[in-house]
Amino acid sequence: MTIKKIQKSDLLAIYQREKKHLISAVKEGNSAYHIFSLSTINNQQPESRMVVLRKVNESPFRLFFNLDARSPKSNQLKNNKFCSTLFYDQSRRIQMRMKCSIDIHYNNDVTQRVWNNTALQSRKCYMGPYNPSSKLNKWHPNVPLQYIDKDPTKEDSEQGYKNFMHIQLNIVEADILELHYDGHVRFQVLDNNEINFLSA
Repeated sequence: MTIKKIQKSDLLAIYQREKKHLISAVKEGNSAYHIFSLSTINNQQPESRMVVLRKVNESPFRLFFNLDARSPKSNQLKNNKFCSTLFYDQSRRIQMRMKCSIDIHYNNDVTQRVWNNTALQSRKCYMGPYNPSSKLNKWHPNVPLQYIDKDPTKEDSEQGYKNFMHIQLNIVEADILELHYDGHVRFQVLDNNEINFLSA
């Protein structure tokens, strides 16, 4: 029987590799990491949903995504400056969980810069007449009806900016799990770059 040997240097290499996968996932819509689960606290109850990864900063390690400022999760992020994320790549059998602190950007130079680089098709999502999660008497696509089958004009799209929020997640702790038939590999990386083996 041969037992594989895993050193902390191996863990660091795995961590750096997964960061690279996250960076590439921003532009690759088919990547398993392009959409991830975000968990927040709502009145002491957890809530999770999927969001789109929009940017990754490798050092310091940060993740970014956009949201509608009218959505319930925006208030949850305002009320509790911590959240958790979950990424899973089924083909590579890798799970990555992260505890994060939050910086919210709204109506500032950061959001303006991001908004300026946001496609018209995406801007349309922030132009809906209803607040996300609000109850409706009947179904509505929650985009301006004149733009159902086309992108808004750049001028009209600017009305969505007031609802646009950009979220920065500062990684406090990462928990990475690689699933293997001959023994799983799991470890923790803290924000001071301390690495610890964890039992799977």
